Amino acid sequence: MSVVALVPAAGQGERLGAGVPKALVPVYGTPLLVHAVRGLLSAGLVHHVVVAAPTGHADRMRELLTGFGTAVHVVHGGRERSDSVRIALDAAVARVADARVVLVHDAARAFTPASVIRSVIAAVEAGANAVVPVLPVADTVKEVDAAGQVVGTLERSTLRVAQTPQGFHVDLLRRAHSLPGAASTDDAGLVERLGEPVSTVPGHPHAMKITTPIDLVIAEALFTEVRQ
Repeated sequence: MSVVALVPAAGQGERLGAGVPKALVPVYGTPLLVHAVRGLLSAGLVHHVVVAAPTGHADRMRELLTGFGTAVHVVHGGRERSDSVRIALDAAVARVADARVVLVHDAARAFTPASVIRSVIAAVEAGANAVVPVLPVADTVKEVDAAGQVVGTLERSTLRVAQTPQGFHVDLLRRAHSLPGAASTDDAGLVERLGEPVSTVPGHPHAMKITTPIDLVIAEALFTEVRQ
């Protein structure tokens, strides 16, 4: 049962304000995409990685990932994240015909520990068709209306923050992305729409999503060991 990983990296990352797609923003001189792909492969269980690149940046991404050899290849991503996932999934299955487990991973979560990646894969291999790494919610969460007025306080003991990589049986992810109007930033959410169960495994604080300039500052402070 081979494992493939998809990295939909076609987003522009406007909130980072770096002038390049988010996946190409460096931490200690190395782009987030390279850190993310290295992390997936270093977990020791991923056989192939497909990266979906933004328009005009596929060649640059191929150049950056040359060192990983045939274990990684780059395709042109779509307009929406879901389009990129579908394109990358088709490419991954074409390359690895016996793929049964597929991970979908954000380049912005470039420092996800190998232990989390292995846990997700192990859960799918053990029979779960969809698995998400999660963390408990630390803050109180308020529900508000359109006018900004609080209408309720959510019970945080039942809330979790979802991370990546999210893991799936290949056939289930295909079904989820064949749904009408399947545009989504969360692949597990599409599986939920099918009425299929989604399991969880413990996430990790190091799987933080790098979205804003302050996130970059925090990443460079925390992950000094990744300096090249």
